[in-house]
Amino acid sequence: MSIRSDFEEREKDFMSPYGCLSSDIRGREREEQPSNIRTEFQIDRERIVYSNAFRRLKHKTQVFLSPLGDQYRTRLTHTLEVAQISRTIARAMRLNEDLAEAIALGHDLGHTPFGHSGETVLNSISPSGFAHNEQSIRVVEKLENNGMGLNLTFEVRDGILKHSKGYGNIIDDDPREMAVTLEGRIVRVADIMAYLNHDLDDAIRCRVISHSDVPDICMKILGKTHSDRAATMIRDLVYSSVESGGEIQLRLSDTIFEAMTELRRFLYEKVYRSPKVHSEFEKANRILNELYNFFYTHTDMLESELVRMEMGNCFTPEAGIDRVVCDFIASITDEYALELYSRLFFPTPII
Repeated sequence: MSIRSDFEEREKDFMSPYGCLSSDIRGREREEQPSNIRTEFQIDRERIVYSNAFRRLKHKTQVFLSPLGDQYRTRLTHTLEVAQISRTIARAMRLNEDLAEAIALGHDLGHTPFGHSGETVLNSISPSGFAHNEQSIRVVEKLENNGMGLNLTFEVRDGILKHSKGYGNIIDDDPREMAVTLEGRIVRVADIMAYLNHDLDDAIRCRVISHSDVPDICMKILGKTHSDRAATMIRDLVYSSVESGGEIQLRLSDTIFEAMTELRRFLYEKVYRSPKVHSEFEKANRILNELYNFFYTHTDMLESELVRMEMGNCFTPEAGIDRVVCDFIASITDEYALELYSRLFFPTPII
């Protein structure tokens, strides 16, 4: 028996019947020989970590533009926090930690530079629209590995696609929008838990708000520190979730749900739409708009950039120029967007 097979057998002994066994995957788009050592979800996790898109997350904005300071979260540190929370919940509920972690690590691979502002720009100017969760799927299926994709399992791809519903319910109750695995549903909640905590932390750090501005219910119920709030949310989800209809229904207590909902409302009103944040994102909007329009009409330069990013095989007639430009803009980092904008639109001094 291989190490992988041995571990798959042990999963059947220690995992909850509601977890997704590594031996029960629905398959990959392209069939592969099983590893002798790693389970299918371990393979997916490592493919994501070693991908170009994952590395680029370190220079993509979460909320506050990276150049403002090294202490603020980036899209990469947000991803790592979501993965940690997801794994903690999965372990406490005796689910598949590797699956939860793989989904969490891949959930934002398709995110644009300059955070949700970049997503809004591409969605407004692209005829086909743009959503970062759908782009994350495009990354793992079409763009990575020079057009070959990562060939991830169905369960991981499904969890990535369904991790986000914008400003939808914290606990999703629409079966059409829910991941097929409990691990995937956990990642969606973990994503919200992560950004509620660290966006509040960063907003206070950069003085967009102060501790005294935060609604009392959030501090009293959830906790006054990042650690306390995370622990409160995780513990409440684990102990409040119930078995119903032959599956686990993720639940939060009324008290914690109310506090989290109020905190999210507060962040949207006082942080994400604050003049300090909005003014910087207005600049980002202009940068991405002009880059999009430039590369839409300069396809030779677009193709050259895609080759440099190891995405050259994605520049195909059937993809359509709009789709390819969106792929390119969504893939670049904040830093490269700024450098590219400067190189294309700023005068070059003559020495």
